[in-house]
Amino acid sequence: MRTLCASTLIGEFFVIGFAGLVAMKSDGASMAVVWTVCGVAMLLSLLLCGMITRPGGIQLGWALQIALIASGFVVPTMFFLGALFAALWWASVFYGRRIDEAKAKWAAQASAGPDAA
Repeated sequence: MRTLCASTLIGEFFVIGFAGLVAMKSDGASMAVVWTVCGVAMLLSLLLCGMITRPGGIQLGWALQIALIASGFVVPTMFFLGALFAALWWASVFYGRRIDEAKAKWAAQASAGPDAA
């Protein structure tokens, strides 16, 4: 699960940075505000890569997904990209857990030896 989720978060890191560049052109927000918000979100996405398997890591990831969708109020394209990354996040968590369960099952079978079936 960690690899899939971290891959999604790294992709979000770049998308948040590019959205910051687009948001700079907006008349509604100052450059300092845009880069403070984007910087915090980018830092959070990097920190979450190492926190995936810790308690609350997945929930913080969901909070980031909600914030990414909400950023569509500043950069309208982010509604679509935020929803896309939320779907990727869900898939990473869902299928990552399935992969982890399968790996644990195979490891248990391998440690039991070839006679145990």
